[in-house]
Amino acid sequence: MHYPASKTIVVLNLHQQQQQHEKSVNIAMNFKQTHGKDALYYLITQKHELMALDFDPSSWCKNCICIKQGSLITEGACGYGDLHKASYGKHSVGLSTTLFNRGTTCGACYEIRCVDHILWCVLGSPSVIVTTTDFCPPNYGLSVDYGGWCNFPRQHFELSQPAFSEIAKTKADIIPVQYKRVKCERSVGMKFTMSGSSHFYQVLITNVGQEGEVFAVKVKGSRTGWIPMARNWGMNWHCNVNLQHQPLSFEVTSSTGKTLASYNVAPSNWQLGQTFQGKQF
Repeated sequence: MHYPASKTIVVLNLHQQQQQHEKSVNIAMNFKQTHGKDALYYLITQKHELMALDFDPSSWCKNCICIKQGSLITEGACGYGDLHKASYGKHSVGLSTTLFNRGTTCGACYEIRCVDHILWCVLGSPSVIVTTTDFCPPNYGLSVDYGGWCNFPRQHFELSQPAFSEIAKTKADIIPVQYKRVKCERSVGMKFTMSGSSHFYQVLITNVGQEGEVFAVKVKGSRTGWIPMARNWGMNWHCNVNLQHQPLSFEVTSSTGKTLASYNVAPSNWQLGQTFQGKQF
């Protein structure tokens, strides 16, 4: 799949931008004062007045970003757990409902950069590449412009603090960003972590390269054919079959239809909680 690069010429109504910026900063500061120093830092993209004709909405999106202190490193709606063990490190991101799409975008990679804000953006607008590991839940009690940053249909990113600090000053509360989908570069094969019970088998799939997303999974024991698995939640896939005491093979299909089989990944004496490495796209 080709992910188009962002290109846009935008002229902003700077007075309007500053007014909305100040309003949103006050909201974010009140949130932090209410919930303490470990609360989320909310950063939303302003509704800029577009004054130029060369504007491509497919490659430029106005988003919202927030920093979640530490929690994106050890947990998340994709089920990866400790992101260092999942090979994703500190560069992780949570997505709003629109982008998360019920977990189907878990593992997808995005390149994000701060733009059009001389005070908050790092000089030169460097970009950071992050992996989708979490979901930013909506808050329909608040407007999408005043607190409900992850509400449908807003396209919103929730960055880990280490990733955020590479593109903007961490004291910032509101920044505009530009993003695009990119291929995930992985140095080793896909990883399969076993869980479940004797009659409920589940596998967590991590470190998926290229598109990063997984569309379908099949598992095969030495005494079975290929068994389709269902998405349980995030990147956890399951089937109601007893697969104990059999070497296991996995067939993974990416979101673009590429299929890759890793044979005899797990030996017959595999145990729950163990992780095994297969092939890579």
